Amino acid sequence: MKQFFCKVMFFITAAGLFGQTVGSTNLNSLQDSLYQQKNSTAENLTAENEATNSSNSDTLDVSGKIISPQTAMANPDYKVTAGDIYSLNYAAGTTAVSYKIIVDSTYKIRVSNLAVLDVSDMTFVTLKKQVEDIVTKNYPLSGVQFVLTVPAVFNVVVLGEVKETTEVAAWSLTRLSEILEPLLTKYSSIRNVTITSNTGKQQTYDLFRSIRFGTLAQDPYLRPGDIVTVNRADRKVFISGAVERPGIYELLENENLQELINYYGNGLEIQADSSRIELTRITEIQNNSGEKIYLSEKDINNNYQLQAFDTVYIPSFAVLKPVVFVEGAISTDAGTVLDASTRLSIQFNYGENYSFFIKNNENWFTSTSDIENAYVLRGSEIIPLDISRILYDSSYYSEIKIEPNDILRIPFKQYFVSVTGSVFAPGRYPYIPDRTYDYYIGLAGGIIRSENSGNAVTILDINGKELSKNDIITPECIINAKTNSFTYYFNQYAPVVTTFLSLIVTSLTIWNVVK
Repeated sequence: MKQFFCKVMFFITAAGLFGQTVGSTNLNSLQDSLYQQKNSTAENLTAENEATNSSNSDTLDVSGKIISPQTAMANPDYKVTAGDIYSLNYAAGTTAVSYKIIVDSTYKIRVSNLAVLDVSDMTFVTLKKQVEDIVTKNYPLSGVQFVLTVPAVFNVVVLGEVKETTEVAAWSLTRLSEILEPLLTKYSSIRNVTITSNTGKQQTYDLFRSIRFGTLAQDPYLRPGDIVTVNRADRKVFISGAVERPGIYELLENENLQELINYYGNGLEIQADSSRIELTRITEIQNNSGEKIYLSEKDINNNYQLQAFDTVYIPSFAVLKPVVFVEGAISTDAGTVLDASTRLSIQFNYGENYSFFIKNNENWFTSTSDIENAYVLRGSEIIPLDISRILYDSSYYSEIKIEPNDILRIPFKQYFVSVTGSVFAPGRYPYIPDRTYDYYIGLAGGIIRSENSGNAVTILDINGKELSKNDIITPECIINAKTNSFTYYFNQYAPVVTTFLSLIVTSLTIWNVVK
């Protein structure tokens, strides 16, 4: 009967409009009018959505994500929530209908004057279909549109083993894990978190399974009125070293060393040395500084029992690799001090060659490194190593292999020349390229003529080789102005000789008198 009545009204309206326009319009004008009204409804809806989206663009949830109606409508899990604001738009005949629907705490909404729906525990997708079906059934070809314009925001209480009891803002797409992270203490359990709903129903969740294995059912969406209780962890232990997933883990009842390594740590690494497991225990012992317990693979198989706050370290065979020591004028992160040596211990693989070893560490060497005179000390044997050629001569290849406990020494190349002996100002002077000995003698104030005759000097290079006066002086040469003047030595020893002769004369005089 209702459908018949609607059809009659439609034809009456159409006939009236047709009668008013006879002679000037035709049936197409009626169709244009209805089309424009539908477009007007859609335009109003679009403008309304844009305004709503703009007003909510800066709203963030507790995890920093934007709370937007688009996100909610795109997620099939979004549940209708008290505080949601929806917009319903359709054409009732020639009249455009547009109004808001606000969900209150009763979760009962009125769809125009057509129906009342109970939307508790209903998703937006389900609600949208029901509303559009109701309107379409009453107003065919109405172009109905039902959208969420403002998602609700609500508070959730978090208490228990947390830094402090807190009310946290959330919305219907906020998961449990997103609100807990900043509130947990080192004693908090993420494997025993209880949510009490506003109806009093309790459910316990294991967030570890969600975080580790993606079991999202253990990380639920929050709802208005939820009270989240974080319980205290029974046993937390730490595992490090040669396992795939080192970290702090909360063990369940009857889980011990075997589960810690294979389940939580995801198993041993290839180079793990399971024969030398170190366990540090700080609880239930008499020594306040802790106790070291050494375990083996047998203890893994026997599932050695762990206590709260135990620390398990599994060493790697990699730490047993041989080492070579590098010392002298090398640069580290702290830089190289001119008058201080640096010593490093570097692991290497058997068969490794000094050529590749040095090229891979060329950043060690600075302007103070004497790379031409480096050497390897192997026991009492000294093996010269020309690092300069290794670094800069592509045709050069050193076949010297590294052996355990080798010491690679890099001497300092100090850009000074020492001047000693019979000069007015002996000391060290800055090296200047292409200069001969007389330049540095001049810097030292010149030779003291009363002590040195004939400019007698000896010049030794860094290796102790004697140079001639015509040779170019190199860094760390020692120039010694000899003290060879007869007058100088005479003046030094004359007083002693005079005193000695005086004693002889005196002795002879006394002897003669006594005689």
